[in-house]
Amino acid sequence: MTSPEPLRREELLELLRSRWQASYDLQLVQRRGRLYLHVMWGYLEQQSFPLTREAYEAHLEELVGSLNGLGVASQVRQWLRTTNDRPRLGKALSLPLELPAGRASEFML
Repeated sequence: MTSPEPLRREELLELLRSRWQASYDLQLVQRRGRLYLHVMWGYLEQQSFPLTREAYEAHLEELVGSLNGLGVASQVRQWLRTTNDRPRLGKALSLPLELPAGRASEFML
């Protein structure tokens, strides 16, 4: 069941760690008039990961704010709980976000 609650950074981290046992990098990507959430192949626990823990958490906090503002928190929550795929080197997982009416034009200026 999906929750109308806003997504929190801690919840997002828990979803990532419980699904893949790693704190993967997440990115919002705009392509051809659509917005996607990408789960990248790099993760915090990787020695070569370019962000510190503090910078990673700040990035997630900003991302969560955007996802909540776009009204897609429940989509993201549901997808992260149910996807059977996993990120692979050079290939991100991609969730096409279904934005509520009016939100897409606000975000994609």
